[in-house]
Amino acid sequence: MSPVKKATATSWTDVMQLNYGTPEITLVSGKGLLVTDADKKKYLDFLGGIATNILGHAHPAIVKAVSTQVSKLGHVSNFYSHPAGLALAKKLQDLTGDNTAKVFFCNSGAEANEAALKLSRKTGRTRIVATTGAFHGRTMGALSLTGQESKRAPFRPLLKNIKHVPFGDISAMRKLVSKKTAMVIVEPILGEAGVVTPPPGYLKDLRVMCDEYGVLLVIDCVQTGMGRTGQWFGYEHENIRPDVITLAKGIGGGLPLGVMITLGSTAPKFAPGEHGTTFGGNPIAAAAGLAAISVIEKNRLLTQVKSFEKRLKIKISAIRGVREVRGRGLLIGIALDGDYAKELAAELARNGFLVNAPNSQTIRIAPALIVTRIQIDKFIVAFAKAMRQVNHG
Repeated sequence: MSPVKKATATSWTDVMQLNYGTPEITLVSGKGLLVTDADKKKYLDFLGGIATNILGHAHPAIVKAVSTQVSKLGHVSNFYSHPAGLALAKKLQDLTGDNTAKVFFCNSGAEANEAALKLSRKTGRTRIVATTGAFHGRTMGALSLTGQESKRAPFRPLLKNIKHVPFGDISAMRKLVSKKTAMVIVEPILGEAGVVTPPPGYLKDLRVMCDEYGVLLVIDCVQTGMGRTGQWFGYEHENIRPDVITLAKGIGGGLPLGVMITLGSTAPKFAPGEHGTTFGGNPIAAAAGLAAISVIEKNRLLTQVKSFEKRLKIKISAIRGVREVRGRGLLIGIALDGDYAKELAAELARNGFLVNAPNSQTIRIAPALIVTRIQIDKFIVAFAKAMRQVNHG
């Protein structure tokens, strides 16, 4: 271990909780997809802060927007409104295509899902149906919605009246959803479970079922949102409208920002004093969000995302040892033929590419939407090389 890495490891264990373990890499700077660590080694960041750095690192538009905003107005709390917040809320309303949409700003995906959970109580019902494998956050309410037992077990008892059914199984959902159900919450694609896509028609069937019983359909777009799938939120591929959208990650362009959006005039709304947050939608984060959306629109990145999806799926599917390539747009899961994903991720890092292994058989990538074809092709070559080195040499 180099002196820098040794010092970093010691520093981390001296002062930090070990909930993340001890990171192997300390990143000190970045530009676009290129990041540099404390040993001056460079990497192409194909994880994007877990689908968060939607425009990469130090994008000029975000740097300018944030610098301009912080020089004028920083934090105001939610006793007052501010232009950036109002403009971002209006822009999000426009992107939903629903002029009845109402926005609540917070700081993270967990907080956005907590807000949705609280809002569901205003239906007068308490039962909730979520899916196994889903990840909705780690706060106690969001954790109760999360369908991953390893994350839930240490913190029981969790909230009652929340049931989980297999993701993509509409028959299992039908057995639990009734007129006593307050809400159904699903992700368009299971991100933390390994980028798992549901069968075609699943979201549409959920919409019909929720309408039948007067149940809120909440779509957690935290990981799929802000253009990552080639659509703004990730549910549009099935031409539905949810009752509630939750967002975070990419919406802030790298800054902490979460959003809950209600759609339709009949969706419940918070009354004054019923919910709040000190920092949610502060002027700096809102300015970053506006800048990120503007760049995506101006540069037509949604079209590019779809093109890169096709290229990645075709090229990586042909690599020996790849069982399946899942996902949409630039949220891609590469399923392997064995339990060596963590070793493969480490090998890719050694070769200068940052990815994630959400489980033992899957590599997840979520690069910034500004990724170039050259960078995509470099990754494909590096992935094939790493596969040979780890498992098929």
